Amino acid sequence: MSIEPESQSRERKDLAEALRGLRRASGLSGERLALRCNMSQTKISRIETGRALPSVIDVARILKALEVPDEVADELLNLARRANVDYASWRAYARIGLHHKQAELKALEGSSRVTRHFLPAIPTGLLHVREYAVETLSPTVAGDPTRDVARAVQARMDRQAVLDDTSHAFWFLMTEQAVRWQRVSTEAMAAQCAHMAEVNRRPNIQLGIVPHGVHVPGTPMNIFVVYDDRLVTVELFSGEVVLRDPKDISQHLSLFDFFWSHALTGDSASAFLEDAAGEFRRQRD
Repeated sequence: MSIEPESQSRERKDLAEALRGLRRASGLSGERLALRCNMSQTKISRIETGRALPSVIDVARILKALEVPDEVADELLNLARRANVDYASWRAYARIGLHHKQAELKALEGSSRVTRHFLPAIPTGLLHVREYAVETLSPTVAGDPTRDVARAVQARMDRQAVLDDTSHAFWFLMTEQAVRWQRVSTEAMAAQCAHMAEVNRRPNIQLGIVPHGVHVPGTPMNIFVVYDDRLVTVELFSGEVVLRDPKDISQHLSLFDFFWSHALTGDSASAFLEDAAGEFRRQRD
């Protein structure tokens, strides 16, 4: 499956044109189709003109209302699934400025009631102390694009204000590997662990840690974030994939719940982090 930007644009255009053509062939007006689908006529119009990307469920409802043959419906549903996947490379984000990515995340977090972070490799930026943020936003290997690190770091720190809004709930699930992977000095690692222990005491925040030595019959493959039940972002070395298919969202919610069931939580998670902070302090001394 290709998820290059040019392919995404073409597939979305093809989907819009196919739905518009099927509706016209059926002899239905946009208003009549909207009534059959229990959608607004404006939404149907936006879907058919490509101004709005329909979910897979939206497409299924439209195809059912149009009584499209199963073979054609299956082809268009597959097209809808591909169209509902976005990919953006970190190089592209760096070209326009990583602070813009931080602003995008801030808006997404601010518009979400519940955000779930699955973090098998590293704590998320919402939990970073400044020195940790500097390290993770700085180029590290050959081929990494240059970027305005100071501006990106400040934008990341500004994002953390959303944690103070108790109308938003945040769940952070990390592996012990993510907690202990030493990206910065032992002093900064101690500060990072202590900070996460403190954040875990906030009323709108739940933090879980899957420790080493626990039998977990599953593999933590990727960092992912679920925003309510509307989209999932998955981080790769090269970039970020965005999934909007309800089946993909449901699967990632189930994965989160599965790994959470093996985690230390509440006071146990805070105690684990405080112990880790103490270990890093002793290494420093």
